[in-house]
Amino acid sequence: MAADLRVSFAGIELKNPVIAASGTFGYGLEFEDVVHLDRLGGFVVKGLSREPIIGNPPPRLYETAAGMLNSIGLQNVGARAFVDEKLPKLREIRNIVVIANVFGYTREDYEHTIQILNEGEGIAAYELNVSCPNTQHGGIQFGSDPRTLDEVVTTAKRFSQRPLIVKLSPNVTSIGQMAHVAQESGADAISLVNTFVAMSIDVETRRPRIANVTAGLSGPAIKPIAVRMVYEASKSVQIPVIGLGGISTAADVIEFMLAGASAVQVGTSSFWDPRATEKIVSELERWCAAHEIVRIAELTGAMMA
Repeated sequence: MAADLRVSFAGIELKNPVIAASGTFGYGLEFEDVVHLDRLGGFVVKGLSREPIIGNPPPRLYETAAGMLNSIGLQNVGARAFVDEKLPKLREIRNIVVIANVFGYTREDYEHTIQILNEGEGIAAYELNVSCPNTQHGGIQFGSDPRTLDEVVTTAKRFSQRPLIVKLSPNVTSIGQMAHVAQESGADAISLVNTFVAMSIDVETRRPRIANVTAGLSGPAIKPIAVRMVYEASKSVQIPVIGLGGISTAADVIEFMLAGASAVQVGTSSFWDPRATEKIVSELERWCAAHEIVRIAELTGAMMA
């Protein structure tokens, strides 16, 4: 008998816990020819902003030991173009769960972006990226300051007509505190972790390998830290937690769930194998059968001390 892979969070039911992460899966449509989108639990589209953004200058990607640096600069078509051009095509695909990632540089940006997305049909939830510079507060990041995090989540919740997932930055002193702030400000779920601030230098040229100098580190190298942060965050909140950071196998998925995650997101793996998400779903089915797991949802928070 096949295991029941269904999981749910914030009133959204997924057929399995594997979600393709934002920034690694385009708008979903780009993967339609290589991945059966209806096999995934869901996918999060590229971060959407109030206006289109062209992103950072190259080079903006660099492979590291067991990971990757990226400084794309949140390049995207803008919320209006997504609603008018991308979303209608996504609605033609049956049995998929689409989550829209939202970001801004000010609270007003978040407000207006969400209002535009509210007009679109077929979006299951919003994932709030709170790791962008807040220009109104001298460059402080929303995701690393409790007060500004509270402000932006409260604003987003006020205007959102859909469940709100807050994607937390790992570049903080206490992930538990930030998770609790997100919950108290109205988040319906949290996802973590986003990338770690990092950099690399070419010793021959003595120049940064990334044009923007610093970048976000992702991939298997960050997984143990991400698992620890998911564990700590899950102990600090009552809302569901979505775990991400270096997932490339079914065992990785199970590890995050045991640490407290209700679902997971797969990101960097899609860069070296565009079919990684679907393969992990198939591997997860086999893993559960081999370990006689009846309902995968029961593994959430089931780590034995």
